[in-house]
Amino acid sequence: MFKKILIANRGEIACRVIATARKMGIQTVAVYSEADRDARHVLLADESVCIGPAPSRESYLVMDKIIDACKQTGAQAVHPGYGFLSENAEFSRRLEEEGIVFIGPKHHSVGQMGDKIASKKLAKEAGVNTIPGYSDAIDTAEQAVEIARGIGYPVMIKASAGGGGKGLRVAFDDKECLEGFTSCRNEARTAFGDDRILLEKYVLEPRHIEIQVLGDSQGNCIYLNERECSIQRRHQKVIEEAPSPFISDTTRKAMGEQAVALAKAVKYESAGTVEFVVGSDQSFYFLEMNTRLQVEHPVTECITGVDLVEMMIRVAAGEPLPITQEQVQRNGWAIECRINAEDPFRNFLPSTGRLVRFQPPAQTMFQADTSRLLGVRVDTGVQDGGEIPMYYDSMIAKLIVHGVDRNDAIAKMREALNGFVIRGISSNIPFQAALLAHPRFVAGDFNTGFIAEEYAQGFRAEDVPHDDVNFLVALAAFVRRKSRERAAGLSGQLPGYGVQVGRDYTVVVLSAQDHSRYQYLPVHVDEFVGKPGVAIIRVADRQYELSSASRLNDVRIEGTVNGQPFTAQMERGTLKNPLALRVQHNGTQIEVLVMSPRMAELHRLMPFKAPPDMSRYVLSPMPGLLVDVAVVPGQKVQAGERVAVIEAMKMENVLFATADGVVGKVLANKGESLTVDQPIIEFA
Repeated sequence: MFKKILIANRGEIACRVIATARKMGIQTVAVYSEADRDARHVLLADESVCIGPAPSRESYLVMDKIIDACKQTGAQAVHPGYGFLSENAEFSRRLEEEGIVFIGPKHHSVGQMGDKIASKKLAKEAGVNTIPGYSDAIDTAEQAVEIARGIGYPVMIKASAGGGGKGLRVAFDDKECLEGFTSCRNEARTAFGDDRILLEKYVLEPRHIEIQVLGDSQGNCIYLNERECSIQRRHQKVIEEAPSPFISDTTRKAMGEQAVALAKAVKYESAGTVEFVVGSDQSFYFLEMNTRLQVEHPVTECITGVDLVEMMIRVAAGEPLPITQEQVQRNGWAIECRINAEDPFRNFLPSTGRLVRFQPPAQTMFQADTSRLLGVRVDTGVQDGGEIPMYYDSMIAKLIVHGVDRNDAIAKMREALNGFVIRGISSNIPFQAALLAHPRFVAGDFNTGFIAEEYAQGFRAEDVPHDDVNFLVALAAFVRRKSRERAAGLSGQLPGYGVQVGRDYTVVVLSAQDHSRYQYLPVHVDEFVGKPGVAIIRVADRQYELSSASRLNDVRIEGTVNGQPFTAQMERGTLKNPLALRVQHNGTQIEVLVMSPRMAELHRLMPFKAPPDMSRYVLSPMPGLLVDVAVVPGQKVQAGERVAVIEAMKMENVLFATADGVVGKVLANKGESLTVDQPIIEFA
């Protein structure tokens, strides 16, 4: 067994590998860019080596720097995590030549499966179901149209070297095929340096289901059931679960056996994933093989009790697999939500900056420990007060739950999301909460087009359903009442001027859409005698018996309402009003003022101050780097014309003029780091 390994990655996956290495008594070496100097994975590792500037092409993607770090520290093996160099055949080959073990498959397996055209041919030869299509490189758009007609529309156009949703189009007719081929080819050339394109039949109502495989150097290979990954946004997975609520035991067995046949055909040694597209009739076809650990591997660890990182390390050290196919378990149901630094209410634009607060829900399951299941686990590479840099992807954590069945897992996930506190940046938690409450998701009735179908106009605050918003009002009144009780108990108050607790309040709900509109709700509070922290709150015709031992300064409020447990979030002071309370539960957020009925009467008479008119400005929709300003003062601009480009988290966002006008001033310079809503251009 290795004494020391280097993790050629960053963030949560680097922390994940360190957890298993520590359990196995193996020392770890972290590599980091200058942007990650104080990152969590650097603090957790036994040693660390700086490998260059923040951009990944100058640090995490430079093979020579990784190899030099191994030699410098005496690391015997490298775990690549996922992304970066994890599926680079040249990297694994160079490590082998240097006498350093690659904790993953051999370079020939990586190379064979990394090429979509070659992998499809190999899959056919191994007896794996493949989608009808044309698996040789296509030279022209006209040739693509002829092939598409032969296969039959709709067809999928995709780059041979593609991944992560890049170089991918669906065409339903000749025109879309012609345009899609050209776009894919250009995108593939830019993103991967390889412009080979292939065509295949597009499966209607497709599900994305993948099989986890494990192989060793002795020729043993098994599959560890499947993962359902159909909840995707723009080809990026959002929620994953294991097992799938859709496929039958017969389909599961057939898919697993075909995945193993493919792995054996390429002499696969390590953990890998064979991805399939599954039609509504349970017909399934090979998509690709990922020759690395998947982001969603924890859900498989939950239902099988197998530490996949440990298996990778043991196989790389030459050990045989410790379990057979017959010993693979399938216990309970696991779900993973990817918690991303993005603003779902601004079309999921990246959100970077400092994590003012980062308090995940309490964990009862842990990385590298499969003995404690049926609970909550958080995989993350960040910590309270840490920085979310603009140079890398937007995922900051993975929230994993394990339940006895699917309904139990969904309930656990909703409650865990309620208790996940993130401040300083925006996160996609409200979107995840909405997905988990969606009737189609709860019923298991979805495919890869689910998000595009249900949120075609984007995601809005009203898309987050809450079965009882008055509960949030009651909770605000409850916390305010506790605050008044505490204030009334302070000594030294002047006679006749002491704080009066009161029982009747008015809760003023501030409108999220129109800040000039308010809703006034009368609320009555009855405190239980001799029971601190317990009260009956009446809102409209509803009554809530609330009990909570949470302190007044806690962001996370836990307790029971009418005998049922709840977790919510509460904060004092908002940008709109420093006296307001912000209440958050099940993805819904309201801002309220809790006051006496007399104060509410006076509040109704207060004039409303309208926010300043910013229509003359082009504002930065997200924090990021201003990489281009395409206009100069005095220039005439037409609506739809490109004016600036912002880059953040491996995404380029082009800003366009919304109306005709003349540029008055350019307020930000190329190369400047921008904050959200910072003015870039002012029109005259």
